[in-house]
Order: sequence, then C-alpha cells, then structure tokens
Amino acid sequence: MDQLALLFALLLGAVVSVPVGERLRLPAPVLMTVFGIVLALLEFVPNVDVPPELILPLLLPPLLYAAVRRTSWRQFAANVRPILLLAVALVFVTTFCVAVVAHAIVPGLPLAAAVALGALVAPPDPVAATAVAGKLGLPRRLVSILEGEGLFNDVTAIVLYHVAVAAAVSGTFSPWSAGLDLILSAVVAVAVGLVLGWATNKAMDLLGDPTLQVALTLLVPFAAYVLAEELHGSGVLGVLVTALFLVEYATDADDVTARLAGHTFWDIVDTLVTGVAFGLVGLELHNAVETASGHWGELLGWSAAVVGVVVFVRLAWLLPATWLTKRMHTERDVGEDIPLSWRETVVMWWSGMRGVASVALALAIPLETDSGAGFPARSEIIFMAFGVVLGTLLVQGLTLPWLVGKLGVRGDTGHEKEMERELAVRAAKAAKRRLREIEDVEDLPEELSEQLLRRAFDLGVRISPEMADDERREATRQRAERLKRVRRIEHEMLSAARHEVLTARSEPGADPEVVDRVLRHLDVRSLR
Repeated sequence: MDQLALLFALLLGAVVSVPVGERLRLPAPVLMTVFGIVLALLEFVPNVDVPPELILPLLLPPLLYAAVRRTSWRQFAANVRPILLLAVALVFVTTFCVAVVAHAIVPGLPLAAAVALGALVAPPDPVAATAVAGKLGLPRRLVSILEGEGLFNDVTAIVLYHVAVAAAVSGTFSPWSAGLDLILSAVVAVAVGLVLGWATNKAMDLLGDPTLQVALTLLVPFAAYVLAEELHGSGVLGVLVTALFLVEYATDADDVTARLAGHTFWDIVDTLVTGVAFGLVGLELHNAVETASGHWGELLGWSAAVVGVVVFVRLAWLLPATWLTKRMHTERDVGEDIPLSWRETVVMWWSGMRGVASVALALAIPLETDSGAGFPARSEIIFMAFGVVLGTLLVQGLTLPWLVGKLGVRGDTGHEKEMERELAVRAAKAAKRRLREIEDVEDLPEELSEQLLRRAFDLGVRISPEMADDERREATRQRAERLKRVRRIEHEMLSAARHEVLTARSEPGADPEVVDRVLRHLDVRSLR
C-alpha cells in the first residue's frame, strides 16, 4: 500500500464511520482513531509521510471554518466570560502544571521543553469535543461553551508552544518578549481576519454564481491561515475572525441556492477532513512504538502522569470557574450559557479530549537546537503527547455517552420548541406584513388575497404546529395531507419525466449538455 492508497482508505473510513458510529452510538472521530491504530499495526501499511509543518495548515483551516459556520459572533460575545476562562486561563494553568510535573519526573528535560509539552497537550480538540458532545443530545448551552472553548483555545496554546520551542532552541527566554509576541500575534490575526473577511464578502457579490462562491469559501480559510502566519500572527485566530465575519455579514437571505450548496459542501468537507485528521492520529502509533522501544515502562509511567495532570487540572479548574461564572452571571447577561448543575460540570470536564492539533504540534518540534545538538527529549515528548491524545480521546470519547446517560444530562427540548415556535410566529408575521405592503400597491382579487394570507399562516404552522389552535391545526393538517398527496403524485410525474430525459441522453444525436440542462431544470423543480 502506498501513500495515495492510504489516503483513500482514510477517506473511505471517514464516510463509513458516520453510519457505523450512529448504529453503535459511538463518535465517528473515535472510530476513525481506532481505524488508524488498526492500520498502523498492519505490516503492509506504510508510515505516514506528511511533513509535520504541513499537518496544521492542511487540516485546521477547513475544520475550524466548518465549526464556525455552526456558531455566530453574537453567541461568542454572549459567552465571552466562560470561553475566556476555558480557552485562555485554563490553557495557561494546564501548560504550567504539565510543565512542572514533566520537568520533575523526566530526567534531563529542560523547563522550556517541558512548557512546549504542556502547551501542545493543553487545548482540548475543537473537532473531537463538538463531534462527540454535539450528538449526545446535551443542553445547547454546554455545546456552545465547548464549541467556543475548542475554537479559541488553540490560539493560546499554539502561541505558548511557539514561544517555548523558540526558548528551547535558542537557549534564551524573555517574558516581556513572549508577552509582546502574544499580543502582536493576536492583533495581526484579527486585522488579517477582518480585512480578508471584508474582501471575501465583496468578492462574493462580484462572483454571483453559487458554484464559484462555494469554491471561494474553500480557499478563504487556507488564505487566512497562511497570510496570518506569514505576517507573524496567529493563523488559527485569523481563520476564526474571517469565518465569524463571513457568517455574520455574508449571508443573503434570498440566496437560497448558494446557501443550500454551501451547507452541503461544507458538511462533506467536515466529514472527510475530520475522518482523515483522526485517522492520522491513530496512524502515528508507528512513531510512538519506535520511540518506546527499549523503555516502555518509563514512558508509559510518564505518559500516565501527564494524562492524570491534564484530566485533574481540568476538573479542579472547572469547579471554581463554574461557581465564579454563576456568581458573575446576572439577568442582564442575556444569552450567556453556563452549566446549571454539578452534573453538567462533570460532563464538561469529561469532554476535554485532545486530538489532531496536539499530535501535529508534537511532530513539528524541531530536530535540533541552534547549537546543533538534538532537541532535548524530543522522542519522549512525542510519546507523551501521543499517550495524552489516546488516553483522553479513546477513554473519554468511548465512555462519554455512558456518563451522559448515567448523569441524565439532556437538552432542554421544551426551550428549543418554544424558541422554534417564536421564530415560526415571526416568520408568519413577516410574510403577512409583506403581503399587506403588496396589497397597498397592487390590486389583488379578494380570493387571491385570502389564499395568500392563509399560506402565510400555514408557513408558520408547518414550522411549528403548536402555534395554531385545535381547529386551525386540524384544518392545516387536512390541507397538509392534501398537499402531501399532490406532491407525491407530482414527484412520480417528475420522476417519469427525468427517466425519459435520461433515456434521451443515450440516443443517437443527443447533445449531453442540452440534456443535462433540461435535467437540471427538472431537479430544481423537484426541490420546490
């Protein structure tokens, strides 16, 4: 098996792991990690030959962009306090604690290298957390906090990692210089994200065609990451700011085709890239096994100690941080999501899985220092990083569904239905308002006006049937049944039309381009 065949195997696994995971009630990223480990144990499977410095630029931008599409700037702003406590403060605390323990137990490990280890294992993986927690029916407030933490903690961790690696390579360290680098990195990234987001928004208007617009969104995350890094900013933060800008300002309510195409495209990208990313985590077992050759006992002991620190520090931080957030939370903090019970806090604690970013950062550690000597304890750092990723991803990822079930943590479906009903009412009222405006300038027959008014009401009822009273609900149900019957018959008619057009495609003298154009018209009609 060569590298290309291995890539196709991972892509196929990414597709298959989704339905298999749903059937087994296991997260797809965890299954892909196990799949990668199985591949790594097969003799005919080659070692992954991807330069470490390319792993983050290739995998993180599309994953982050896909994740940001599910959130909004308003949601982040409303939850800025809990997110900062987790994405910034907790990363610093975890890095410090891991560095202290690793420096104490690993012989010959300098403090700078220990800090690099702490930084690369500190951030929970945003994809792992949302992919695992998002499918368990958790309260939306917990998923929102986990998404916000996962999106922004890499920014802090990667900057700390670069500072620590630079100190270990050069042998010098300046706290003031490190703090200035952190601030400048954030400022540059925000500036790049805003400018690129604005330029992309303008380019979307110029392109017009949905296919070209979706293609542009694929290029933008990579451009934001590379441009920010080239200007010595945070590539991760650059992608996040760009994506948040586009989600907030580049949405045209009437551009239905582009929106549907974009959602479908990014769902596919998210599934494939996530699968490949976690498959690569499992495949890196080769490196771990080679590193541990001859001293398994010591390395496993050190890895267990680091895993224990990472897991314990998260719990020890979450308990007071949750209490503090509740004390600071007031009725004016509309939209701020906070855990409401100790059960939800425990679920948040156990959702702190590490993933592809930790492995990529570990592999990206330089081979040598400026003096020409080897980077101190590089092999040991890689093994411990791999141990943390596997220990948290497999153990926590596989047991999280059981823990959620045992604690009885479930989403507030009543609140979601109420919000859905309110939005349905707003949608119906907006449609009625627009109808009245049209009636003021156009002379509509009374029968047509009543029919359109009824359709405006039906629009809301179809979204949320609870908004109608019993009599209207029954009338709406009957109309829906009639409409369902009409659509079923129309669907069969359109199916016959499509079959006839496809038959014509293979006839002598048929122009495939003309046939496809007619077929596209029928397909669009089928979506209505």
